[in-house]
Amino acid sequence: MKKLVFSQQIVNKEKITTRDMVDILGVCMKNIFQRIKGDNLPTNASLVKIYVTTISGARRLVILFDESIQVGHFLFYRKKNDPIGKNISIKNPQFKKELTKYLKIWSEDIENDNFKVISL
Repeated sequence: MKKLVFSQQIVNKEKITTRDMVDILGVCMKNIFQRIKGDNLPTNASLVKIYVTTISGARRLVILFDESIQVGHFLFYRKKNDPIGKNISIKNPQFKKELTKYLKIWSEDIENDNFKVISL
């Protein structure tokens, strides 16, 4: 992954702190992730799940990854025991519902230039 894009609305919804941002960027630089299934994803994109271990506990990071240009788009950063964080799978109805909602928000922010791009 060469860059990571942060939708401002999603950053606000996920309540991302400066410390969270440091942890997210650090783990993304390692390029160790697992592809997962998703619905209605953009062309050339896949969902990836990354396990994050922090001082405050285990977390799960979900990124929409554009394979063609090696750019990730931040979607979720949840605690391991969160209803979504403990089962990040399209088979989890809560995850599926939030994914649909977040993809719509992501699309709006991309359209309206309401995002930040960070090179890794």
